Amino acid sequence: MLSYASVFSQIAFGDSQKINNQWKFILQDNQDFQKANYDDSKWQSVSLPHDWSIKGQLSPTLASATGFLPGGIAWYRKTMDVPSAKKGQKVYLYFEGVYNRSEVFINGHSLGKRPNGYISFAYDATPYVKYGAENTISVRVDHSKSADSRWYTGSGIYRDVWVVYANPVHIEQWGVYAYPEVSKNKGTLNVEVAVENGSIAKANLTVVNELIANDGKTVAKSTNAVAIAANQSGKIATKINVNNPKIWDLENPNLYSLKTTVLQDGKVIDHSTTQTGFRNFTFDANKGFALNGKWMKIKGVCLHHDAGVLGSAVPREVWEARLKTLKEIGVNAVRTSHNPQAPDFYELCDELGLLVLNEAYDEWEFPKRKWLEGWNQGTPGFEGSFDIFADWAEKDLEDFVRRDRNHLSVFAWSIGNEVDYPNDPYSHPVLAGGGDTGFSQAAYGGYKKDAPDAMRLGAIAKRLVAAVKKYDKSRPTTAGLAGVAMSNETEYPGALDITGYNYTESKYQSDHKKYPKRVIFGSENRHDYEAWLAVKNNEHIFGQFLWTGIDYLGESGRWPSRGFYSGLVDFAGNIKPRGYFRQSLWSDTPMIYIGTYLSRNPNKKDLSMDAWPIWNYKEDQTVKVVCYTNAAKARLELDGKVVGEVKNYDSEVGIISWDVPFQSGKLEAVGLDKNNKEVSRYAITSSKQPHTIVVKSADAVINKDKGVAEILLQIVDENGIPVQIADNEITYKIVGGSANLLGLEAGNNSDMTDYTDNAQRVFHGRILAYIQANGTNEPIKVQFSSPWLKAVEVTINVK
Repeated sequence: MLSYASVFSQIAFGDSQKINNQWKFILQDNQDFQKANYDDSKWQSVSLPHDWSIKGQLSPTLASATGFLPGGIAWYRKTMDVPSAKKGQKVYLYFEGVYNRSEVFINGHSLGKRPNGYISFAYDATPYVKYGAENTISVRVDHSKSADSRWYTGSGIYRDVWVVYANPVHIEQWGVYAYPEVSKNKGTLNVEVAVENGSIAKANLTVVNELIANDGKTVAKSTNAVAIAANQSGKIATKINVNNPKIWDLENPNLYSLKTTVLQDGKVIDHSTTQTGFRNFTFDANKGFALNGKWMKIKGVCLHHDAGVLGSAVPREVWEARLKTLKEIGVNAVRTSHNPQAPDFYELCDELGLLVLNEAYDEWEFPKRKWLEGWNQGTPGFEGSFDIFADWAEKDLEDFVRRDRNHLSVFAWSIGNEVDYPNDPYSHPVLAGGGDTGFSQAAYGGYKKDAPDAMRLGAIAKRLVAAVKKYDKSRPTTAGLAGVAMSNETEYPGALDITGYNYTESKYQSDHKKYPKRVIFGSENRHDYEAWLAVKNNEHIFGQFLWTGIDYLGESGRWPSRGFYSGLVDFAGNIKPRGYFRQSLWSDTPMIYIGTYLSRNPNKKDLSMDAWPIWNYKEDQTVKVVCYTNAAKARLELDGKVVGEVKNYDSEVGIISWDVPFQSGKLEAVGLDKNNKEVSRYAITSSKQPHTIVVKSADAVINKDKGVAEILLQIVDENGIPVQIADNEITYKIVGGSANLLGLEAGNNSDMTDYTDNAQRVFHGRILAYIQANGTNEPIKVQFSSPWLKAVEVTINVK
C-alpha cells in the first residue's frame, strides 16, 4: 500500500518526490555527457530550479529582445538511488519546465525530447532503471537560439523536477479532471478519472472520489467500478453533489480537496489529491462577464514569468508576495503572457482569489521580429519556436490544458497572442488602406502579397481550439488580436468563443454593432485613463489587461536597458506611481497618494501617472503635486497648514493636482468623502543626506528547505526620513548561520551591472535582498552596509 505524501507533484498520480538537490551543471556541449559513467566531478554543483542565463554577463553584443543576456547549450546531471523495494513499480521523471529544446537521458538511454520550454512533461524511465542501485539522469538543454523570443525566457531546468513511483496500474498523467457547476444552493462537481493499466492482466478496479472541506471533513463521496484490459486505459465519470457549497470568488476563494483513490482487490494502488471548488462563469456579448452570477469588470494585468535578478527560476514565496501586491492595487485577474506559468503560480491564484487568462503561444507557424539592438530599433532577427509548431502545436496545447484545467482561477484558454500582427508575419489586402477599412495600426509598408496569407489564421485557430476542447469544454477559448481590422476579414475571430482586442479600443463600439454576438474584451491595453474609460463606460466590454503588471526582463530598449518598464510594480516588487494611480481607479479600499515634479504647464495637460513621492526642490520653485485617490475630494497640507484648496475628484482625467511653491517640510494629501469627512491620508517629507540603512520589511521565519526571505531595505536620513534620491551601493554579508544570496534587486532598468553578486546600488533609496535557506536550523544573520552609512543587521529564523 502506498503512503500518502505531504507534498504531491502536479502530475497527479503515484508517490512523488522532488529531486531538486545535488545536480551538476556545465555550460558546454558534448555527447559524452549523456553517458552514465562520465566523470562530472569538476562540474558546477547547482540546485534546481536553475536559470543559467540570469547568471550570465549582460552585454550590448547580445539581443535586446531577451534582455542582453546569453543563451547557449548546457548539460545537467544527477545520480539517484532507486531502492530495491521499488522493484515492480514504474518510475517516471516529471519536469515542470525546461527552457528549451531538451533531451532527457537515464543511464545513457534517451527518454525523449521536448522542444517547448514552457510545457511540463514526464517520461517513463522504467525500462532503463536499475533498482537497488545508482542511476544517472542527464539532461541536455539547447538554448543556442538565444534570441528566440521577444522577451526574456531564461535557460535551463528552471522549474521543479520530480521522481514518481507508481503501480503499473495507476491514474494517468493529469488524469483527474474536475469541473464545477453551481445552481442556486447546489453544487455539482463533475469528475473524470482516467486510469492506465500498464500490466499484462486485466484489472478490475474501484475508484473512490471524496470531496473534503477545509476543516478536513468529507462532504461527499462517490464509488465507481471499472475494468480495464491489459495495456489499455479506461475512464470513469461521476458527479458529486453538495448542498450549500462554499463558493470560490475573489474575496473568499473557498477551496475543497478532491481525494481520488484507486483500489484493486481492496488494496490502494494509487491516489491523487486535486484542489478544487465551486464557481461559475457567464459571458455575454452585451453584458460582459459574471462570476457566480455577479456582473463585474475584469481589472487585469499581463505578466511574464521572470522576477528581475531571479530570472525565470522564481520561488513560490516571491510569486505569492507579488500577487498579493497586485491584489492590493485592485487587480483581480492576470494573463499569462504569453506562455504557461509554473504550477505554483496557478495554485497561488486559486488560493488568493485571482482570475487567470491562461495563454499558450506568442508564435505559430512563422517567426515574428525579435529586436536585437533595442525595442523597435535596428534590424530584427527571426529566431523562434515556429519550427516546432507543425509537429508539436496540438500536443503542447493538449498537455497545457490537461495540466491546468483543474484550477478554479483559470477562466479562459488563449491560443495565441498577436499572431495576426500586420505583416509580422501575415498580410492581407486590407492593409493597403483606403476606403472604410478601419485599419489604424502601423502596417510596415501596407499589403505585402508575398507575405504569408492572413486567411491561414482561421484554419489554424480552428485546429488549436479543437485541441483545447478535446480536454476541457467548460471554459471559452480566446486569443489576443493585434490586427483586428485585418483579422475581421478572416475566420480567426469566429473560431474563438470570446475575442481579445490588443490596443484597439477604437473598435469596441463599431465591432459590437457589426458583430453583435461577439464577446469582446481588452486582452492587452495601455495604462492611460482613456483606455480604462473605454472599459468602464461600455457595458459590453468586460475588462482589460494592462501591459504590464510587473516590470520584466527583455523587450529592452537600446542599451542600457534590462527590460520593459511599464509595470505597476517594479522588478523588486515595489508599487510604482502608476501602480498607485491604478489603485485609485480599481480599488474599493480608501486610498490616496501624491507625487511631484517641476511644473511645466499649470493645466490638466501637465498631469502624469508617473510622479514619484519626492519633496526635495529649490526654495520657491513651482512644483506640480498630483494626487491619485478614490476619495470624492482632497486637500493639500504642508506641516499642517493648507497649501492646496479642497478639490473634487476630476472624472475627466482621474487626477487631482495643485501647483505650489516649494517649501521644505511634511507635505500631506488628505482624502475626503462627499461630506468632507477624512477617509485617507498620505505624506511625503523633505529629506536630508543619506544616513542609515533600515529594514522596511522582512520575512522573520522561513522554511529550512530552500525557504526564501525577502528583505526590503530603505535609505533614510538622520531623522528617519526616506531618501528617495539615494543611490548608495549596498553590500551584503553573512555574519551568522548559513544561507545563499539569490540576488539584490533595486528595480533600476538602466543599471547593467551584476545583480547576482553581493553588492548593488539602491534605486529610489531602496533595494530588495533574496536570502535562501540551505537546510540548517540555525538562525541566519545578515549584515547590509555601505560607506558612510550606518549598517543594519537582520536575523531570519529557520524552521
